[in-house]
Amino acid sequence: MPIERALISVSDKTGVLELAKSLADRGVEILSTGGTADALRDGGIKVVDVSDYTEFPEMMDGRIKTLHPKVHGGLLCLRDNPKHMKEAEENGVKMIDLVVVNLYPFKETVAREDVTEEEAIENIDIGGPSMIRSAAKNFKYVTVLTSPDDYKLVIEGDPSLEDRKRLARKAFTITHAYDDAIEHYLRGQVGDPELLDLHYEKVGSLRYGENPDQKAAFFRNPENHDSNITNSEVLHGKQLSFNNIVDGDSALELVKEFKEPTAVFIKHNNPCGVACAETLEEAFAKSYEVDSMSAFGCVIAVNREVNEAIVDYMKEKKMFVEMIIAPSFEEKALKRLMTRKNLRILKTGDLKLDLLKTDIKKVAGGVLIQTKDTYELKPDDFKVVTKKAPSDEEIAALLFANKVVKHVMSNAVVMARGTEVVAVGAGQMSRVDSVRIAGIKGGDRIRGSVMASDAFFPFADAMEEAVELGVVAFSQPGGSVKDEEIIARADELGVSMVFTGRRYFRH
Repeated sequence: MPIERALISVSDKTGVLELAKSLADRGVEILSTGGTADALRDGGIKVVDVSDYTEFPEMMDGRIKTLHPKVHGGLLCLRDNPKHMKEAEENGVKMIDLVVVNLYPFKETVAREDVTEEEAIENIDIGGPSMIRSAAKNFKYVTVLTSPDDYKLVIEGDPSLEDRKRLARKAFTITHAYDDAIEHYLRGQVGDPELLDLHYEKVGSLRYGENPDQKAAFFRNPENHDSNITNSEVLHGKQLSFNNIVDGDSALELVKEFKEPTAVFIKHNNPCGVACAETLEEAFAKSYEVDSMSAFGCVIAVNREVNEAIVDYMKEKKMFVEMIIAPSFEEKALKRLMTRKNLRILKTGDLKLDLLKTDIKKVAGGVLIQTKDTYELKPDDFKVVTKKAPSDEEIAALLFANKVVKHVMSNAVVMARGTEVVAVGAGQMSRVDSVRIAGIKGGDRIRGSVMASDAFFPFADAMEEAVELGVVAFSQPGGSVKDEEIIARADELGVSMVFTGRRYFRH
């Protein structure tokens, strides 16, 4: 479909002058508005003001510019419909074959901390989305460009019908997201929404789901640009499986808790080894040694560059690893890892704090939305409730253990010494059973360690079992009706206990 008349009105003027020049060179008439028209004229482009074309002035501080039958008639008219064409001619409506529009920067405006409601409202674009939608609806005849990324297509010639259809799909995606951003802002002003729309784009199909008889696909939130499993770059290995992605997410979200060199080993969505140290090599070895049996077939995440020393250690221990995730890899280390045919290797780039702090959990027929728990416990949060207070070293170990326990399936307990996990008890129906499992895993290494519990002790039995294993200090949220009884029992056992006031259930 040849382009004879174009309407250009953009907030982001990147590349627009080059586009307009190419159109003008082809004899295309250009309609424009406001600042865009000024910019094009300054660039030597002949422009017809939309107000001159419509014979209706811009008014109400520019709120009314393009909302006119001569504009939308030129966009919506079916060129092969004699009735449409006759009515257009009778009313002075000229065909508009190309619309180049990008929208007022609403999201950027409301992201500012000092934005006023008046500024936010004035950055709600009305005419732009209206023109985009009209042009996109009539893609059989009209081309719509909503991004400078697509200008090259028109610069090189008249787009095909397939191109126009693809651009129309993109246009509706943009207006949809734009309206969603406005709704999200107003939702924050007036309260919870009655309707929640979640927009995800398909990354790809998966070989299968949690089990081979289940079909699965992976979708991403296009608005999320955090350092996470979804945005990681796959450098090597077989296609990621459903379970790889789930375990990789758990590993990466846990390792992001720490600033020191840290290694996290995950098996079946639970940490089987976590350690921080002065070097990544030391942290990696300590983490593996926590539960080397469970580490078989694990997923590993680290928060420093992987070097050859790490690869040497993996070779020495004959480690079978499903996936390793790191901010970066030394060239030689990467080449050696890539000799492992089935090993998935993921690069995250710099690990950054999450910007989108929403957590979504699925249930049959619905979803649950909650804020992510991003609070970091500090020593001042610990309320000593026993006669014996924990030492400074024990407090540091309890802080470390609490960072880990929030990533363990509940009922959860984590036993630690310094910045090294010595045992984990996860996912049991009773807390005392979680302690018993940790005891089996940790053995003698537990002696002299501390223990963090993700929820309060309903009875003293879990604490008594842990003391038998050699735990000397405890942290728990508190809040049980039996708190006083449990505190008294801790005093009898000669151990220290702090209340954190924070529960860490993970289901």
